[in-house]
Amino acid sequence: MAVSFDLFGTLVTADRPADPAAAIAAELEGRGVSVPDDWGDAYVERHVDAPENAEVPLPAHVAHALASRGVDWEENAVRRAVVAAFDSDVETNPGALEAIEAADAAGPIAICSNCSVPELVARTLVRAEFDRRRFDAIVTSIGCGWRKPAPDIFELTAAELGVEPVDLVHVGDDPRTDGGIERVGGTAMLLEERPLRSIATELSTETGGGEP
Repeated sequence: MAVSFDLFGTLVTADRPADPAAAIAAELEGRGVSVPDDWGDAYVERHVDAPENAEVPLPAHVAHALASRGVDWEENAVRRAVVAAFDSDVETNPGALEAIEAADAAGPIAICSNCSVPELVARTLVRAEFDRRRFDAIVTSIGCGWRKPAPDIFELTAAELGVEPVDLVHVGDDPRTDGGIERVGGTAMLLEERPLRSIATELSTETGGGEP
């Protein structure tokens, strides 16, 4: 058995901007980029024609939104603005350490995370209370090009762990996205059904480490 974990909302809670468009606008202006008056409209418009569940990196979306309004910028100002807008404090969720420990005892483990912001997963893992080196693979939507519930991201996660998708257990908080593991024959453990500490106990029992 192999286990993958969703990151945001499952293992950690990260402060996200209440208004992402406004947060990005502030960072853009701080880097000398002229934000159009109708930025709120430009931000929510679709600018990249991507397949369903394909990941569009947020800097690419922002760049296309600015270009649609005739705005120019220098070098990597857009990427740096997006990264800064989402750079935040991180809190490790109760039960996360126990769940990781139990899963690690059961077999290989991975992070399988939807994230459209460059560097965010890496920065988050640095600030979390657990060691990222415990994970045998870290798979992100921005890295592989597909967002959960797309089968592709789960298939890649399983391959990175050296198992078939049917042998992958995925722990997450969102039935719509994390439940996608079931489309490839794997097993979903969802926080809406039990808390993370209960999942840790279930995983521990799988390896014979539970209470007799």
